Parts: sequence; structure tokens; C-alpha cells
Amino acid sequence: MNAMTRRVVVGTAVVAMAFTMAACGKTGGDDNSGGGKTIGLLLPDSVTARYEAFDRPLIEAKIKELCSDCTVSYNNAAGSAATQAQQISSMIAKGVKVLILDAKDSVGVKSSVQTAVDKGIKVVAYDRLSQGPVSAYVSYDNEKVGELQGEALLTAMGTDATPSSQVVMINGDDADPNAAEFKAGAHSVLDGKVDIAYEQSGLWDAPTANQKVTAAITQLGAKNIKGVYSANDAMAGGIATALKGAGINPPLTGQDAELTAIQRILAGFQSSTVYKAYKPEADATAEIAVDLLNGKSITSVADTTKTSLSGDKVPSKLLSAVSVTKENIEDTIVKDKMYTVAQICTADYASFCTANGVQ
Repeated sequence: MNAMTRRVVVGTAVVAMAFTMAACGKTGGDDNSGGGKTIGLLLPDSVTARYEAFDRPLIEAKIKELCSDCTVSYNNAAGSAATQAQQISSMIAKGVKVLILDAKDSVGVKSSVQTAVDKGIKVVAYDRLSQGPVSAYVSYDNEKVGELQGEALLTAMGTDATPSSQVVMINGDDADPNAAEFKAGAHSVLDGKVDIAYEQSGLWDAPTANQKVTAAITQLGAKNIKGVYSANDAMAGGIATALKGAGINPPLTGQDAELTAIQRILAGFQSSTVYKAYKPEADATAEIAVDLLNGKSITSVADTTKTSLSGDKVPSKLLSAVSVTKENIEDTIVKDKMYTVAQICTADYASFCTANGVQ
């Protein structure tokens, strides 16, 4: 998928979930129970809003629902592949039986995955498909996500969507295999329909994306940019600032349906995002992890396969995402209770909510 200060806004239900788990004393990076019915959970960074606000509490809650005597041992890599490698070593030493891994570097983590598997640990790749012998993979259909982004950009561009119209494309981090799939999906829609005149990686980082788009504005000329593809909402935030500074406001995509992105869409500074509901992804991952822990078949959940870049065919669950514009925020984000109207429609955005029927 997400300066890089992404505000984490947690809904009441998620907060309650997190506190419930904490009260059980069975989550967190300092758990040292060791072995038994322990499931490890490693997430890649703390600046992407979704991980601490949604993914972690949802996965922990579902595991607890399915396995009341299971322990979840959690760590966050804080954006460092080296830290995550150390955390995997710690999980191995702790004796976890199953490890849910959202890799910071899906290629570099291969040897750590192999070491864990050699120790009898089942590894579930979460959201990003790690290289190495993982037992299962749960994510969204990432090429389809890219297609949704491309289609939304063309729609927002309207009559400006011509083969000569210049578009700036800011992709995700090359260390993330999802980034390549988003990029491929977007290209499949955009190529030949517009002129992708400038394309760079924004590393999932708002300041980097801001710098890249600033360079694109200098190179192409502000008024010549008719649309901007941003692979996620974090980068879109930095891009929106660069565009505003140049006095232009072309259509701008995103992904993750972050709160700030929803507000930008309502205010007219971002045209779309992609909503990937976190609960179905978290629930499927928890189900697979518990089934692996108990030696059960996972095929009822992992109903397809995906081949990793290392050539491993992995039982997978691939979910479908939804493109979100100001027209369907209420029917998607609000309806699913990802954010409440009160969270979205703060004082700065109340008039935009009213104008767009979000209430």
C-alpha cells in the first residue's frame, strides 16, 4: 500500500477493541510467554495509519475470538527491514508456532522466512507477499487496485483524458511487491489513454512524493499537468501540498482510504482513493493463522493461489477493493463505520460534508 506524519484516528469500536485486548495481558511487543499457542504478528511501520489503528487490533481480536487461550506476540518494525529481521529472530527464539508477517522488504526477508520455517513455524504473509516458503497469503487483488486507480483518474480527468495529456505517476516502494502490481494495473488502464510524462517511486513517503512532484512541475510546467497518479494516500498528502504550492489542482488518486484523504476528497484536493476494508483481510488472516496453529486445512479460506517472486505457489485469499470518490463516501466509508461522520466532518470540513451529503 501509506513530512510523513500520518495522523492515526481510531474509531470508538477499534479503541474499545484495543483496550479489551490489552486488558487480557496477551498482546504487545513485550510478551514473553514463549511457545504454547502463541501467534506472532509483525507489521512494517507505524507511520501508515492503518497498521496500529486497524490491522493490529482487528487481527488480535479475531484471534482471541477463535482461540481464547491463544497469545498474540506483537512487534512493529518502525519502517526498518533490519529491525524486522531482528524481530523475526526474536519470534523464533520465543517459540511462536505461527507468524503473521507484513514484510517491510519482501525480498530481503526471504532468508528470515526460511529460518523460521526451518524451525517449524508457519508463516502467513499479510497484505504483502513475502518471498520464501510461506504457508499462506492474504491481501487484495493488487493489480485490480491499480486498475481502479487508473480508471478513477481517467474519469476525474474527463475531457482532459487524451493521449497528449501529461500525467505524473508516483509509485510505491520497489521493495514492496504490491507496488509493482499497483503500477502494472494502473499502466494497463492509462497507457495509450494519456501521456505518462513523469514517473518515479515515492517510497510510500509523503516528503519524497512531494519532492518528486515538485521536480515534475519544474520539468513539465505546472499548467501542463492534467492528472497525478499517487499509489497511496500518504504520498497523495505530500503531492497535494506540492500541487497547491504550484497553484494547480489536477485530479489526484490515492489508496487506503485514510481519514485525511477522505477529507481531501470532500474538499476537492484529491479526486479518489481505494478502500480496502481492513476487517475482512484481518479476519481471514486470523482464521488461517488459527487453523495452521491447530493443524487444520486452510483451503476453505485460502481459496486461490499466488506465485511469489521466488517462484513459490502460495495458498491465498485475495479480496476485492472499492474505488471511493466524494459521491460514495457515505455508502462505503461511513456505512462500514470505518470513520464516523463526526470524525470526518470536523469544523474545517463541515461545509464540504454538507455540500456532498455526508451527514
